[in-house]
Amino acid sequence: MSEQGEQSLVRAVGGTYFPLALVARLPYAMVVVGVLTLVVAGRDSLALGGLNSAMVGIGAAVCGPILGAGVDRFGQRSVLLVISVASTAALGAMAWVVYSPLPDVAVLAVAFLVGATAPQIAPLSRSRLVAIISACVVPGRRVRVLNSTMAYESAADEIVFIVGPVVAGVLAVAIDPWAPVVAAAMLTLVFVSAFALHPSAATAQASSSRTPVAGSVRELARPRVVVIVVGILGVGLFFGSMLTSLTAFMADHGRPEEAGLVYAAMGIGSAALALGVALFPVGFTSAARWLVFGGMMFVGALALPGVSSVTGMVLALLVIGLGIGPTLVTQYGLGARRSPVGRSATVMTLLGSAVILGQSLASAVTGGVAERWGTDAALLLPAVAALVVVLAGAVNARIGERPVPAAAPSPERAVATADR
Repeated sequence: MSEQGEQSLVRAVGGTYFPLALVARLPYAMVVVGVLTLVVAGRDSLALGGLNSAMVGIGAAVCGPILGAGVDRFGQRSVLLVISVASTAALGAMAWVVYSPLPDVAVLAVAFLVGATAPQIAPLSRSRLVAIISACVVPGRRVRVLNSTMAYESAADEIVFIVGPVVAGVLAVAIDPWAPVVAAAMLTLVFVSAFALHPSAATAQASSSRTPVAGSVRELARPRVVVIVVGILGVGLFFGSMLTSLTAFMADHGRPEEAGLVYAAMGIGSAALALGVALFPVGFTSAARWLVFGGMMFVGALALPGVSSVTGMVLALLVIGLGIGPTLVTQYGLGARRSPVGRSATVMTLLGSAVILGQSLASAVTGGVAERWGTDAALLLPAVAALVVVLAGAVNARIGERPVPAAAPSPERAVATADR
């Protein structure tokens, strides 16, 4: 990103925006691990703990697009203020119900509510910034600023999902298994509410309000949008299968408790190269980036069954991470450019939900494979997930970019027009 372009965006959102948006993401990153730890400790069942973590993911995946649609209709401020209170209440209920005499089905129901009320800060931050870029950045710089912003957002996601589980683990050990969930509730009430009330929400809403009629919901089912959802679902499948098969791998080496630390190596590589996407030459198109870096994920995953040492696994994950970061940045960037008029938040939450759903489903399937056929079989599944990413990238390349009317007034179309 050019210095001038960067400064214009920072001035538009304010100096407090990016730190606030980063911390506001932390609660959800703590919740999945926090719920697992809480249920295992309170109900003495690893299987039930894993099922509750999956229910959190399913709740977020099912209700995320509904939240996005509400934001597109009513704006981020009002929707997020309501959801911050609902999420805090759900997390508080989770900390209570696990130790209550209620049956396991009640615990599962509350876990679903925890996911359903997740504030979806990451996709909503992307949607907010897309609107502000279109309104406050000169047309000649919009594409580069958009790419840089999507790169930062992806890196921020990686950082939070490395830090969140660590914080949850420390709180659980130092205080009690309920502590991570209660801490997530407190962070949600304070920081998600602050994110909702931040002046940038009004700036984005003012920009979005220039389009009086939102695009039809049917536009969300068009191939140029669906292919991105399928591609990012593949990334979610990769995350879930990789973490679960890695846990089995580390258990075989007698160090299952270190699986999270080894998994973080993938996040480091992903965040590092995600930040570099903005430096790629203009001729390196989105379609080409998706195929190249998705291919890197696939090739790296093919090597996993042959890894025999923990050190080798760390190195493999570092290389794989170099493919994941740019792939996610590319997919979110395409989502921003292809969003129907007035449906940016819906598309972004749809993409975020696809990642969560893929991760939850793959975790469940891979756990069963590992238990029945062993670690080597489980380590084949990340390659299958990466193949989904590559095939979706190939379809995306065939679809290409269609011309966008120059007079289109929406923020999403304004960015797309600048990308022609």
